[in-house]
Amino acid sequence: MKKTQTAGRHKIPLIMPDKYDRLIHISIMGLLLFGIVMVGSASMGLSVGNSRYLLMTVLKQIVFGMIGYVGMCFFANQFTLAQLKGNRFVSYVFLMIIALLVCLLFPPPAGTDTRAWLRVVIAGVEVSIQPSEFAKLMAMAIVAAYCGDINKKFDNTRQMLTRPLGFIFVMCFIITVLQDDFGSAFVIFIITCVCLLIPNHPQMKKTQITLKVLFCLAVIASVYILSPAGESLIENFSFLKDYQKNRFLSAVDPFRDPYDTGFQLINGLVSFASGGWLGRGFGGSIRKYMQFPAANTDYILAVLVEELGIAGFLALMAMYCTIMFQLLRYAQKIHSEKAKIILCGVAVYLLVHMLLNIGGVTGLLPLTGVPLLMISSGGSSVMSFMVGIGLCQGIISAFNRGEIQ
Repeated sequence: MKKTQTAGRHKIPLIMPDKYDRLIHISIMGLLLFGIVMVGSASMGLSVGNSRYLLMTVLKQIVFGMIGYVGMCFFANQFTLAQLKGNRFVSYVFLMIIALLVCLLFPPPAGTDTRAWLRVVIAGVEVSIQPSEFAKLMAMAIVAAYCGDINKKFDNTRQMLTRPLGFIFVMCFIITVLQDDFGSAFVIFIITCVCLLIPNHPQMKKTQITLKVLFCLAVIASVYILSPAGESLIENFSFLKDYQKNRFLSAVDPFRDPYDTGFQLINGLVSFASGGWLGRGFGGSIRKYMQFPAANTDYILAVLVEELGIAGFLALMAMYCTIMFQLLRYAQKIHSEKAKIILCGVAVYLLVHMLLNIGGVTGLLPLTGVPLLMISSGGSSVMSFMVGIGLCQGIISAFNRGEIQ
């Protein structure tokens, strides 16, 4: 009996397809609940004198989580690798580019120059969506569509990579130059580079060797720049704005300006130290009431460790690592390059966010404003990552049913 792409899939969007990965599902649901609870706790300090802020922040996180869950189930049931080709896929790419451009029509949030959000008012409540989060998924889909499982012979590498890299360059240009959101563009860049290492096409070999060499050089350069020896070099970076330079300098030495640029970082480190192994108890953070203006976003990890201690941090890492391990395990088993690119892309998406956020809060890296996925307040990152997990679950389910090799 011939197997079809729709076998084992459900039309009801709230039900996962047959033979999905339960460890990933349990971990993502654990992260979702963990994130809602921690957003509520971390928002207490920002809601002093404004109880409505706490209520609305938690409600938004719950609603976005519910939408993300529906999206995850929908894509787990409906996504197939065959959709990554043809004119319809190109139209999706252009819709993403248009969404990024429309963001430029909206004024930036208070205290920032970043024009990265689409804002709508629903029942008197302003809701913001950040398309650049979904652009991260689009970048890996573009690489999978144009570079994965390609048997066609190309005259040269440029002929093969012009269209996919052109699309991704346009997205990164809009996000970096026009929206001034370097953190999101950097994540897209890393995801794209890793995804380009997967295809086995002969024309990709030189590009892959070049990327590996550049990666090694970038690591060496980063270690030098973020060492005390690189401090004078950072001050001469004319292409960086003052606040960006200060983030680099604070990572090198947070005590350089402890009452201004290094203030949040120092208090974040104090939160880590005061949390100990078991923390002060849920809701017991002291510094979230005055030291962290971004307590429920950039510095939510510091609040988490202060309240739940190293044990809470290890529980979070266990869920993250379970998801990444399972995705990479299936990527190793599956032969389809398109599937490998999506699975590895989502794993790298999670890994880069985790490293940048933890590195920024602990002073090992400059703070980039990249959220801690599923934990930081913000619906776009929750929905985007859950949709990415849905894509992966669709691939895993099809593989376990024997529909793809």
